[in-house]
Amino acid sequence: MGTRIARGFDLEAACAHLQRCDRRLAKWMQRIGPLQLDFTARFETVDALARSILHQQLSGRAAATITSRVAALMPRNRISAGGIDAQTDEMLRASGVSAGKLAALRDLAGHARAGAIPSARQLERMEDAAIIASLTKVRGVGRWTVEMLLMFRLGRPDVLPIDDLGVRMGAALVDRMSEAPTPRELAVRGARWAPYRSLAGFYLWRVVEHARKHA
Repeated sequence: MGTRIARGFDLEAACAHLQRCDRRLAKWMQRIGPLQLDFTARFETVDALARSILHQQLSGRAAATITSRVAALMPRNRISAGGIDAQTDEMLRASGVSAGKLAALRDLAGHARAGAIPSARQLERMEDAAIIASLTKVRGVGRWTVEMLLMFRLGRPDVLPIDDLGVRMGAALVDRMSEAPTPRELAVRGARWAPYRSLAGFYLWRVVEHARKHA
């Protein structure tokens, strides 16, 4: 493990950089205003990944309902390897967990028991690429899932989730495109935002929300 990487980044410096390097995005940033981002909340890696797995391919309300049912089965409402192991397949299926997600939760628990899931403290001493390589070995955990953890939990400054449709739609609105750019196109487009691509991503999500609200 390397030196601890502090959570979060200098929002003022990040905003100044984005406004300086991208005039189109800067106009939207001015409309939306400053973002309130907090990366200090404590979390447990297994719990965070399990919740991400349960939210996949579901609407927000349905995902929240199923996740709350599963968490209620666990001590302190925290999803853990031990808590997953203590539940039968029937109990988890009764909570609304699909067969595919059940298999993913079992695999997550197995990796955790084997010591292959870094704790939150250990993640703070790992580079982004190492975290992605480590956690995507779990069934049901893809690059996007780990990128969300990097952005929202660890506050890493330079993550651009190019496969996220909301981010791509935001980029299309910024550039006045008729359709969302491909992931590869967005990666090229977003190179100028480095080393603060995470903040660009946070704003692109807000661009979509702002456009829908004012449609």
